[in-house]
Amino acid sequence: MDEEEDGSEKETLAEKVEEQKEEEKQTVVEQKEEKKESNEKKSKQALHKKGECKPAVFIPVDRLPEIQEARLKLPVLAEEQVIMEAVRENESVVLCGETGSGKTTQVPQFLYEAGYASAGRIIGVTEPRRVAAVSMSRRVAKEMNLSTGVVSYQIRYEGNVTQDTKIKFMTDGVLLKEIQRDFLLQKYSVIIIDEAHERSVYTDILIGLLSRIVPLRNRKGLPMKLLIMSATLRVEDFTENKRLFRTPPPVISVEARQFPVSVHFNKQTPMDDYTGEAFRKTCKIHRMLPPGGILVFLTGQAEVHTLCRRLRKAFPYRASSQTGKYQDAEDPSEELRKSKKAKKKKFVSLPRIDLDNYSALPVDEGDEDRQAGIDDDSDEGSDLDLDLGDNPDDTGQKRVFDGYADPSIPLYVLPLYSLLAPEQQAKVFRPPPPGARLCVVATNVAETSLTIPGVKYVVDCGRVKKRFYDRVTGVSSFKVTWISQASANQRAGRAGRTESGHCYRLYSSAVFGDFSLFSEAEITRRPVDDLVLQMKDLNIEKVVNFPFPTPPSSEALVAAEQLLVSLGALEEPPRQGRMVDQKRARLSCPITPLGRAMAAFPVSPRYAKMLALGRQQGCMPYIITIVAAMTVREIFEELDRPASSEEESSKQASRKARFSQMRRLWAGQGQSLLLGDLMVMLGAVGACEFAGCTPAFCEENGLRYKAMLEIRRLRGQLTNAVNAVCSDAAVCVDGKMAPPTESQVVCLRQIVLAGLGDHLARRVQAEELLDPKWRNGYKTPLLDEPVFIHPSSALHKTLPEFVVYQEVMETTKMYMKGVCAVQADWIPKLLPQYCHFSGPEQNPAPWYCPLSGKVKCQQQSTFFRVAWKLPAIEMDHPEGLERYKLFAKFLLEGQVRLSQFSTCLLSTPSTMLKTWAKLQPRTESLLSALVSEKVDNRDALQAVWQKKEKLVLIQFHSVRSIVTHNQFGLVVICTGWKQRNMHLELWSYCDCA
Repeated sequence: MDEEEDGSEKETLAEKVEEQKEEEKQTVVEQKEEKKESNEKKSKQALHKKGECKPAVFIPVDRLPEIQEARLKLPVLAEEQVIMEAVRENESVVLCGETGSGKTTQVPQFLYEAGYASAGRIIGVTEPRRVAAVSMSRRVAKEMNLSTGVVSYQIRYEGNVTQDTKIKFMTDGVLLKEIQRDFLLQKYSVIIIDEAHERSVYTDILIGLLSRIVPLRNRKGLPMKLLIMSATLRVEDFTENKRLFRTPPPVISVEARQFPVSVHFNKQTPMDDYTGEAFRKTCKIHRMLPPGGILVFLTGQAEVHTLCRRLRKAFPYRASSQTGKYQDAEDPSEELRKSKKAKKKKFVSLPRIDLDNYSALPVDEGDEDRQAGIDDDSDEGSDLDLDLGDNPDDTGQKRVFDGYADPSIPLYVLPLYSLLAPEQQAKVFRPPPPGARLCVVATNVAETSLTIPGVKYVVDCGRVKKRFYDRVTGVSSFKVTWISQASANQRAGRAGRTESGHCYRLYSSAVFGDFSLFSEAEITRRPVDDLVLQMKDLNIEKVVNFPFPTPPSSEALVAAEQLLVSLGALEEPPRQGRMVDQKRARLSCPITPLGRAMAAFPVSPRYAKMLALGRQQGCMPYIITIVAAMTVREIFEELDRPASSEEESSKQASRKARFSQMRRLWAGQGQSLLLGDLMVMLGAVGACEFAGCTPAFCEENGLRYKAMLEIRRLRGQLTNAVNAVCSDAAVCVDGKMAPPTESQVVCLRQIVLAGLGDHLARRVQAEELLDPKWRNGYKTPLLDEPVFIHPSSALHKTLPEFVVYQEVMETTKMYMKGVCAVQADWIPKLLPQYCHFSGPEQNPAPWYCPLSGKVKCQQQSTFFRVAWKLPAIEMDHPEGLERYKLFAKFLLEGQVRLSQFSTCLLSTPSTMLKTWAKLQPRTESLLSALVSEKVDNRDALQAVWQKKEKLVLIQFHSVRSIVTHNQFGLVVICTGWKQRNMHLELWSYCDCA
């Protein structure tokens, strides 16, 4: 019985335990469900708070089937969802994708389809180059099947933007000007900064400004997105810069190249004759490899034309070659295979390298030979298995290098560089004639901005020509330097756009390993005075605190502020106080009204100062033309290219003589000649406009047609800017502008001196000629070495004593360009900020000028730190107590006013200048009155009389005169004096008899 009761109790206890476990499980489940519901509710509230619960927007686009098919092949299409999610969830996004990924053309379309161009907002895309902005807008409009009124562009001189514009391509300078007018950019919903890897100056400034504008817009309830697109993975300057972005933006990488590119290095690196090496490599490619365009990278215009001439001579292209000779002839690669097999020439198979996975240093061609097995002489495998080594040794190859012309395999050779005429540049985008291979010889302009179709082979010299500026002296020089590894990969990527390609680098892998990873930002190697002025105009006084992606050096900022202060664009920093405060003040000078006017002109501050002074004597149209020509630069054709034959040499000589004759004609004689190179520019532009600015006129007279068109557009833009700043200027662009008169030429030279004052040079004197290299040389304030007038200058034989110059270019010597003669006595008058003045000359003594109403004197001066002695000139007497004393003297003498009372003086007015004059209460009281009211000239005296009805001005000896000013003029109403304790008063008199 007891056992049964114990068993039933155990069962009851077990049941209770089970029930308790079930209850606990149920409680846990209920808690989880409650937590889940709570989290979902919070998530919905958060989404509703962010506004992301709104329905998705999709704008349909009616594309052509072939366009849609081509789009789907672009790598960026696969990342569309990732890109749009990042844009939606972040204020700023960085997108990396090498050239060919399709980011420039497709990302604006993604944003358009997502509704970022609805509600009257615009998608803005900035490009560093005008040609890219125009071509990309047309390409996107074509792909989207929309009109150019919807997908538009705006560049410096032109644009097709309408009220219906939804996507706007523009240069970065255009957007910077828009920020000056509308800091918040309220009509834009997204700003895309394209080609940010080029690190142009305006791109860096825009990124810094937008990093502040975007958060400000979002706080105001006007959301805005920033998308930075780069072709390289150098994004640390954006993502790790805490001053730029407090929260690092996400980085999205897109697969770059559509086809793999094989990279081949030279065994040896030619240090000097890299142009010859490029010629040999191009000849081998053309003779030995299958069809495909060739793109050769060189450094400058002269090298491009030299190589083009050699290639055309080696593989002449004639109209008869279009009939099929090339196709009918035996394949040159097969012919060379046979000759190589007959000689048992050793060759290797070059491996393909996908640059997207490129990490280890590739091997040299010589190393490939050793690894691949030299003794294998079979011809199996790829038709690319041909030796393109550094040293040709068979007869077939030597024929080309010996100047043998082979018309059986024509080569269609085209140059490409930035100064080339637009119609010539457009030829590279057209298919080559039938039977000929395309070969484009280009500078780095073909590296990123332009995509040439059909290129399969790239020949990279590994060099680039860059302009370098000395931060202290301002001397600029073009130097050929090695490119960066990022640029080398960019160039290689040009070979894999349409099919597998090859890049032949004319340097070894060891040299490649010494390249810098990335090119330095442009802002670190050029003057920044124009940028500092624009930023001051945006009320950014402390430029040093601006969030630059890569900040310029402090030396460059100090030099920029000093130049702007000397031009009058910024206020003078205080010269008193602690050194730390003075140094800080030098980097935060506020802008002046003149500086704001100068900032309205889209030119260098020096030229803007010239425009601000150009209204004198009707000189404004001439100053606008001169400034436009100086800004465009390189307006004359250069004939320094070597001739390929005697006939061509004689033609070049005759053209050169013709061009020199025209320049002498434009320079003129007398005062016109002293305006120098600027007069030549003015005459050239005037003659070209008078003839209608036709290509034929430019060709005949040695002018670059592209430059003349740009000058015409810039003249129009500057004319509009001048009329906007000075509403009463009423300046217009005159196509039939008459030459300036002699008086106007003198005025133009003075205006140029005022703008280019820091670019003054003095001819080396005979007594200073200690070294023969200084003969015909000039000395500048900041350079230890002599500079010379360029042989092409109009003043090359005149050699004036003082000149100003546009720039100094360093080649074999340091040459001044854009030279204008000035007179020595103008310098202290127009450039007092650069001169050190001595005290006033006592012979002649200071005098009163009745015309200006001021005290004048003769002063000696020296120029800047070089202490060039300048002639004594008439100037306003320096400020100080001495000037008040002199003005009091001339006032008492009656030279200023009150001449009828000068005879009643009991002592001479020169008493005011005596050292003991302060001991006399009468003279001291007069001087104190003048100093307290700051009266040291006639205008100041009249201003004080207009403010105060009665003023005691004259006290001397025993006479006191009270003078009042009324509507009838100056009348003495009370004069009294004391003598021997007698007090007499005369209440009214007209003279002192």
